[in-house]
Amino acid sequence: MINQWIIDSFGGALPGWLLATITGGIGTLAVLVFTLVSALAAIWIERKLIGRMQVRYGPNRVGPKGLLQPFADALKVIGKEAITPFGVDKVVYSAAPFIIFLAPLLTFGFIPFAPGAAVLNTDISLLLVLAFGALGVVPIFMAGWASNNKYSLMGAMRSIAQTVSYEIPLVLSLVGLVVVAGSLKLEDLVVYQIQNGWFIFLQPLAAIIFFIAGSAELNRTPTDIMEGESELAAGYHIEYSGFKFSLFYATEYSHVFAVSALISVLFLGGWGTGPVLDLAPAVVWMVVKTYLLFCVFVWTRATLPRLRIDQLMDFAWKFLLPLSLINIMVVALEEVLDLPGVVVAALNIVLAVVLIRQWARLLGSRGQSPERRVYIQRPAPAQ
Repeated sequence: MINQWIIDSFGGALPGWLLATITGGIGTLAVLVFTLVSALAAIWIERKLIGRMQVRYGPNRVGPKGLLQPFADALKVIGKEAITPFGVDKVVYSAAPFIIFLAPLLTFGFIPFAPGAAVLNTDISLLLVLAFGALGVVPIFMAGWASNNKYSLMGAMRSIAQTVSYEIPLVLSLVGLVVVAGSLKLEDLVVYQIQNGWFIFLQPLAAIIFFIAGSAELNRTPTDIMEGESELAAGYHIEYSGFKFSLFYATEYSHVFAVSALISVLFLGGWGTGPVLDLAPAVVWMVVKTYLLFCVFVWTRATLPRLRIDQLMDFAWKFLLPLSLINIMVVALEEVLDLPGVVVAALNIVLAVVLIRQWARLLGSRGQSPERRVYIQRPAPAQ
């Protein structure tokens, strides 16, 4: 809105390149501030929620209700000594923490928090978000390789395997949305949902696949294999300390918020609500949905145990990938038949439940060898 005011007030008096530079700079600064504030808020929310789920208080000392605890943690980490190990590739080692922060920052630039409120509002914004989201694996590998540490390198290699494996079903889960809406523009996807219903009801299987694959992309429990403390002693960033480590730490939370905002846009109607709730500004509902989805990510972290690396890879290739392909075929068939929206929603909800249940039973029956199966013998009937 500030950009529009600048254009309306000074559009005729300023050169085009200067006007574009000013508006772009303001948009970039707004995205950067929102990303940093979201990261600080996420740290407090996660620690508070997990504390409640584990029957404890969580942060409650620094500031009212512990609200200043993230700032205290940030000052503590920044004030620590930045140790550079012997034998590292200093250029790559130092560049990795700054490059990794670009992925969530660029993602937020394409998110429309209100009509026309995206900093980078292009016709292929969904494609660019997916491309920049996959960029995060590059600095992770840079950090692991440049640290001159075998545990860092193993964590980086796990990251590549995990990200590539889950990137495929994540992208395929969105094909149905693009087919139905007929656009790669995030704002068009939101407008379609406002007019026809949210995609979480029209394509529930795609929403479940995207959430699980997104959680793996974020390196969140139960899929935080690339930095499994019990195996790799923190993984790819074990050799980082001080400000450089804080960038990795802040990036994880910023990325979770970015994916939560993306899920809100893709499956929860973005800023759209309904005729009764439209009294509040559109950006308010978008932010509320984003924070609620972040709480869901916190919930899964607090309740689910960490998977093994073989279980994680099997789940991506044997479960999510086939289901995402089936979802594409079902959506294509529904488009050809031109079914009403209510019928599509009911059919897809039932189909999602049946497919997940039956596919899980099929994989469960084949997942164990006869030697590992436990056979329970029933006691003989009393005489």
